[in-house]
Amino acid sequence: MATLFGRTYTRRQILDHVGDISQVANIRCAELTEGNERGAGLVEVTNASGLNFSLLPGRALDIASASYKGMSLCFRSKTGDVGPAFYEPAGNDWMRGSFLGLLTTCGLSFVGHPEVDPEVEGTELGLHGRLSYIPARNVYARGDWEGDDYVIRVGGRMREHIMFGHCLEMTREISTVLGERRICIHDRVENLGSDPAPLMVVYHTNPGWPLLDRGARLLLKSEKSTEWSEDRQVGPEAYTTVGAPRAKAHDDVYVHRPTADRQGNVRVGLVNERLGLGLTWTFPRKEMPILNQWQHFQKGTYVTGVEPGNCSVLGRAWNRRHGTLEALQPGAVRDFHLEFGVLDGAREIRSFESSL
Repeated sequence: MATLFGRTYTRRQILDHVGDISQVANIRCAELTEGNERGAGLVEVTNASGLNFSLLPGRALDIASASYKGMSLCFRSKTGDVGPAFYEPAGNDWMRGSFLGLLTTCGLSFVGHPEVDPEVEGTELGLHGRLSYIPARNVYARGDWEGDDYVIRVGGRMREHIMFGHCLEMTREISTVLGERRICIHDRVENLGSDPAPLMVVYHTNPGWPLLDRGARLLLKSEKSTEWSEDRQVGPEAYTTVGAPRAKAHDDVYVHRPTADRQGNVRVGLVNERLGLGLTWTFPRKEMPILNQWQHFQKGTYVTGVEPGNCSVLGRAWNRRHGTLEALQPGAVRDFHLEFGVLDGAREIRSFESSL
């Protein structure tokens, strides 16, 4: 049943109060036609719980924007929702079309700064791989009653392949339930090729202002955390508290080995007590044993990254050296599950923090 406006409703009770379900939960599919947004597509999802978000079918069904009760949960870069035809793969030019948003998915066969891997392709691999610029096929967007729950599901398939090389296909479904403040992602990656392929998947999620603000805190339990430049171990004091926007650009990246709860799930939160607002991440540790964290607190590009994955964002060589570079065998399948949640109010924030 849906909890809306302080009350709980059955399916029949909701339908008695509305002319169409779109009054409280809706999917709108549209085309973006201006400038380099052409080809990105658009799926807008609204939920009377206050959680709204948009997906781009032309960009791997990534989550370009998300808000709760009018407050943005994510950073939006100046590039806008660039269409896939404008992809520039060389070097760091991935960033020329990177909206970041709530979710930019990195992979499927490479994540990291530009790098040449002499053990596989022997050619330069561009920043964070190709997945986020691959248009989805077999796209669907629908809402259905499942008992007393109204469930919105959006899905499709993205294939990363080269004629004489690897072929990886991701099947994605993103869902939310009327009255809930959760977005659930289920991705399934299959190796359709005839040889083993590197599998590198990182969920580059990007909280932004007003959730991200001076004094906001990252809630995380980690067995081990290292910083990227010297691979040295650091404590929570280095990465848990958000600073204010600053004039000079500076990046900090941390690689965490998070601990799991009794159900095997990692739970992470970013909380802003002043707003009484928080964003949470939940994912199985066996699927994604690494949590990458990026801090970029510059004026005008004030963003952080909370990035679970099956690898670090530091490239093939780093992951091979640390034993975290995975190979997917021909015909093999890997599942990834990630859930976003919204915390509303001091009580929910305290409850989440005390449960970690």
